[in-house]
Amino acid sequence: MTTWTARLRDISDFPKPGILFKDITPVLADASAFAQAIRAMAHPWRQASIDAVVGVEARGFILGAALARELDVGFVPVRKPGKLPGATLSLDYGLEYGRDRLEIHVDAMRAGARVIVVDDVLATGGTLKAAVHLVERQGAIVVGTGVLVELGFLGARAAWDHGAPLHAAVVY
Repeated sequence: MTTWTARLRDISDFPKPGILFKDITPVLADASAFAQAIRAMAHPWRQASIDAVVGVEARGFILGAALARELDVGFVPVRKPGKLPGATLSLDYGLEYGRDRLEIHVDAMRAGARVIVVDDVLATGGTLKAAVHLVERQGAIVVGTGVLVELGFLGARAAWDHGAPLHAAVVY
């Protein structure tokens, strides 16, 4: 059996020149690799007593929903602007190739809910930090954060200033 990490592939110059994109879609397309990846992401949270997994659009939805199912908890989406039908909280943030905005429903979770926030790749950390701040503005407790892939050479972990643990299933 091939490990799931063998299914990751690099795409040069995406979404713009100079960016090396870690493509997880081959992992998602292989049932065994996908299951291995989700188990790797779930491992540190199995005994964490969490209420929900918060996933960041778009690949974080796929991983977050599967992770929530694996951990038998609910799933909460964090989306790009204008995609959620109800009242939202929003936050602008910087990322390695520009600026963006995230939104979450104002009633997505109860105050005091224990959650983990997940995304596909940790590059500079801007997206993950923005999602964490949105969750905390609702009064939820971020027990931890997780990504499938961490681009360690970009140094986001060294700059991670949140008290909750940051788990990466694999680091490059």
